[in-house]
Amino acid sequence: MRVPMLRLDRETLIVPLNAEIGDEEVLEFQGELTERVSRDQVSGVVIDVSALDLVDSYMARVLNDTTRMLRLLGAVAVVCGVRPAVALTLVEMGRDLVDVPTAFNLERAIARLQQLRRHADAALPGAEVSDDDEQPSR
Repeated sequence: MRVPMLRLDRETLIVPLNAEIGDEEVLEFQGELTERVSRDQVSGVVIDVSALDLVDSYMARVLNDTTRMLRLLGAVAVVCGVRPAVALTLVEMGRDLVDVPTAFNLERAIARLQQLRRHADAALPGAEVSDDDEQPSR
C-alpha cells in the first residue's frame, strides 16, 4: 500500500496516513517521503494521522525519526490529527512525539507550518526578524 503524498503548493506536501498502514509500509513511507522531499526540494510536510486509531511505540518512533530526517534535509514537519485515545495511549506508554510540532487539524497544521518556516527563514544569515512574528504555538 502506497501512502499518498499530496502537493499543496510548490513547497508543501500533505501526507495522510491510512489506518491500515503496517510496520513494513510505514518504513516504505519514510523512505519515499524523504526521497520526495529531497528530490522536489519541499520545505514543509504535514503528516495527518487522524485516520489512525492506534499509534504504538514503533509508529511513534518512526514519526519522530521521520520528522528528524526531514529537518536534516531542510524541511519542517507538523503532525496533525492525533486523536485523544492515541494521545492517552502514548502518554500511558511513556512515549510521546518528542520535538515534533503538532496541530489539532489540517488547517491549523498548515498555519503552523507556515509559521515554522518563517522562523526558520528568519534564522538564516542576513535575514531580518519582524516584530510581528510570534513564537510557534501548539
